[in-house]
Amino acid sequence: MLANHTADILGSAYLAAEYVDSLIPPIPMQERVSSGWNYMLHSYTKFQIATYGSVFLHELVYVCVCLPFFLSQFTPFMKKYKIQQDEPETWEKQWKCLKMLALSHVFVQIPLICGAYHFTQFFGIPYDWESMPRWPYLVVQCYSCAVMDDTWFYFTHRLLHHKRIYKHIHKVHHEFSAPFGMQAEYAHPLETVVLGAGFLIGPMVFRSHLALLWIWLLFRLLETVDIHSGYNPPVNPMHIIPFYAGTLFHDFHHMNFEGNFSSCFTWWDKLFGTNLQYKDFQRRKAEQKDQ
Repeated sequence: MLANHTADILGSAYLAAEYVDSLIPPIPMQERVSSGWNYMLHSYTKFQIATYGSVFLHELVYVCVCLPFFLSQFTPFMKKYKIQQDEPETWEKQWKCLKMLALSHVFVQIPLICGAYHFTQFFGIPYDWESMPRWPYLVVQCYSCAVMDDTWFYFTHRLLHHKRIYKHIHKVHHEFSAPFGMQAEYAHPLETVVLGAGFLIGPMVFRSHLALLWIWLLFRLLETVDIHSGYNPPVNPMHIIPFYAGTLFHDFHHMNFEGNFSSCFTWWDKLFGTNLQYKDFQRRKAEQKDQ
């Protein structure tokens, strides 16, 4: 009797889930997206798609996201939104950063990304259109990837600030106390590997689809460049993300060196009290503004 009752409840829940799922609209231009995706699958091998496609996506997105913030320094309208007004970008700093980035991308980032094919094969991640989850599930999975990555980032980032480790690795990233967009990936090679490992946790857990890997890559690049941009304009699409830390939060970490160890969200710093200096800083700024 109990088994029948349980089966009825599960059956009703399944029907309810199916009904809700049927109400979800398809992605915009689904036929074109499907056609384009299948064309890619038929035109290139999985190795080419995962390897060259991932490298191309990373480099293109990074340049495209960094470019608007680079141009902001020449835009009078944006200057008032610069967080550290007394620390303007200089050609010397940006040129040094660019040279380091070029070396990092060629000898560290791109070789790591080239492992995407072997990663998808090892974890059985599908490529075909039929296996692609509906877009709401991809959104939820991407957000979950960010949660897992942020957890990894918080604890490993805090570890890199340990006095016995900091000067050997993380000091490179803190060379600029006033960050700017392209500095997001300016780091010691070992730091790139250690902190970057958190990116793989979500895809390993879900084993969902190659599309999730690419969407999550896109989001992670948008997020890391945004929090390092040094600008806090009143309109920022990233702020619609629940519990998003934002540029002010991470800019304070570079300025103050201590506290605000999280990357994307704020809860770990709140839980461990590593945001107290930031809260005090914000309070003092508000008091000065009121005077």
